[in-house]
Amino acid sequence: MSPVITLLTDYGLEDGYVAACHGVIAGIAPQVRVIDVCHLVPSGDVRRGAAILAQTIPYLPAGIHIGIVDPCAGGARRAVAVEAGERIFIGPDNGLLSWAIATSGGATAAHEITNTDLLLSPVSPTFHGRDVYSPVAAHLCTGNKLSDVGSEIPLDRLVSLPSPISHVREGAVEGEVVSVDRFGNTQLSIAAGDLASVGVRVGDTLGVWLGRRQVSLPFRESFSAVPPGELVAFTDSAGLIALAVNSGDAAQRLGLPPGAHVRLSALP
Repeated sequence: MSPVITLLTDYGLEDGYVAACHGVIAGIAPQVRVIDVCHLVPSGDVRRGAAILAQTIPYLPAGIHIGIVDPCAGGARRAVAVEAGERIFIGPDNGLLSWAIATSGGATAAHEITNTDLLLSPVSPTFHGRDVYSPVAAHLCTGNKLSDVGSEIPLDRLVSLPSPISHVREGAVEGEVVSVDRFGNTQLSIAAGDLASVGVRVGDTLGVWLGRRQVSLPFRESFSAVPPGELVAFTDSAGLIALAVNSGDAAQRLGLPPGAHVRLSALP
């Protein structure tokens, strides 16, 4: 296993939670490099955390990837370690890891984390990042096997988030808001290729149906191609269509929360 651990959480940066996780890993496996993916996932927003992890994972080294966004911390949900390709994902079994696991080729083995020899003691019911996930990840980097963490779980028993929808029909593409970033850019589940399949090209005017509302906006290469304050659609770094306002907040302007249905087509 590569001596790399990545860490994604909703812990924020105002407190010592992230540092505590780093410290636990360093105490067990000082040779391991830790990459911080993100610690500003909105509190308890499993879907946003899943999207960030899945879209970042292709650019991260093979290794162990901890994801912690857990609104049910201290509840009955399982702590799991899941193998997918050359990666092991560690975190709560609440769907957070599921999109990244799929991006990595799908799960090939899964184990519930129950081996107390690999955990800190005592285990806080509300800080599994420090007491469960970080030490298990570190121990896996120092020679423990995946099977050492606990009992095997049937792969079909893992919790998965529903995949974002995207359908091409009748000259239009239907999808949903996958996530909204800190700038208010609204990422859709619609891939650039889907939009091209219905004849939309960069430079065209795009019709956007938001429920019963319709807006038209330019489809450009980036948000900077329109004046400040103007709406624009573009292909983001993940290859998905995003709606933005240059120097503004598209999610607020359009009233589009994650999961909202969107329909796109070319306008004359």
